[in-house]
Formats: sequence, C-alpha cells, structure tokens
Amino acid sequence: MTFAGAKAALFCRASILTLRHDDRPGLPWPGLWDLPVGGREGDETAGVCVPRELHAEFGLTLAPERLVWRRMFPSMTDTSRISVFFGGHLLPAKVSVILFGDDGLGWSLMSVQDFLARPDVIGELQRRVRILQADWHPTNA
Repeated sequence: MTFAGAKAALFCRASILTLRHDDRPGLPWPGLWDLPVGGREGDETAGVCVPRELHAEFGLTLAPERLVWRRMFPSMTDTSRISVFFGGHLLPAKVSVILFGDDGLGWSLMSVQDFLARPDVIGELQRRVRILQADWHPTNA
C-alpha cells in the first residue's frame, strides 16, 4: 500500500494540539476537531510530510526527536493506502508562538481527557490516541 499522509498527536503536558475543520460542504469531517498534519505531496516521506504540514497549519517547526511514537494505519480517506500516525511532545514555548493558518476554524490545546470524550472529535483519531496511550504514556514522559 502507498503512503497517503500523516497525523500527529502532539502532547504538551496533559494536553493535545487540535484543530477544528472548516464546515464547508464537501469537506471530510466538517466542523469536527482533528489532529495536525495531512496529505502527502508528491513522493515525500512521512518524515517530510509532518514538519511541512505542521508549519503550514500552525507556523511551527518541530525537531525530529520530538516525534517518539509511530504506527501505520489505513488512511481515513482511502483505506487502500496507509497513513502514518505519530506521537510526540510539544514544548510550552512552542505553543506560545503558534500562528494558525487558514486550514480550519481554529485550534486548541485541549486536555487529552476532553479530546477522548468529546462527540465532535473524529472518532477514528480518538481510537488511535487510545492505542498510542496503551503503548506510550505521553503525559508521563
């Protein structure tokens, strides 16, 4: 299967970086809360896709060593392709300099507990964060 894109669960203490999708008709998951990063461009790798998309969405640069967990899943938009799901850490100083782009209605540093409980979060991402937490304890690291 070919690589379609990536998502990143980026934790800052007991919170996770989220963004809210635009609510325009025709977009997947209109108005729902999502995690950063998106589709692959050209033949880039997941390791290139994540920082490019994170910079476009939030104006952030993330050192590669901040991504400490990785697993492949079927893409949420095309199950014949794979998506790479990352877990990593954001420093509080990074959160304070976020410059949110135009790829959504807004962003939040949401408590992990709220992210996992809210009905307006993409359900598959809640499932993937639970899998991540079973393997790695990001708020304790």
